[in-house]
Amino acid sequence: MTMDEDTERRGFRVTDRRRFTAEGETTGAEAPTSPPPVESAGADPQAPADAESAADVPVTFSTFVLGLGTQTLLHLGEIVDPSVGAVERDLAAAKHVIDILGILQAKTKGNLEQAEEQLLDAVLYDLRMRYVELVRGPSREGA
Repeated sequence: MTMDEDTERRGFRVTDRRRFTAEGETTGAEAPTSPPPVESAGADPQAPADAESAADVPVTFSTFVLGLGTQTLLHLGEIVDPSVGAVERDLAAAKHVIDILGILQAKTKGNLEQAEEQLLDAVLYDLRMRYVELVRGPSREGA
C-alpha cells in the first residue's frame, strides 16, 4: 500500500484553496469559505454566534487595553468569571495586570494617538482606584 492509498483510506485530504499563484495570477479557485465552527470541550452549544465573531475582530491598541481592563475586573471580582460561572477575587493577579498596564503606559508615552492615551489613562486610573478600595477594605467614614 502506498502512502497516498493509506492517506486516502483514512479520509485525509488536502485541498489547495489558494486563489493566487506564487506569481500573483488568479487560479480560478473559489474564494475560501470559513471553516465550520469548532466546538471546544465544555463549550456551550447554545452560546451566541457573537462570541465566535469576536475572534474575527482585529486587535487594536484600544481593544488590547480594554481586554486587559476586563481581565483585571474579573480578578477584582467585579464581573463573573465565565469559566466557573461565579465571582472570584484574586488581588495578586489584578495587581499584576494593573502593573502591566502601567508599564505599557510608560513605554508608549508620546507614541499614542490622543484617544488611545486618554483611554489608557482612564482605564488605568479606574482600575487602580478599584484595587486600592478593595485592599484598604471597608470605608471608615461609616464607622
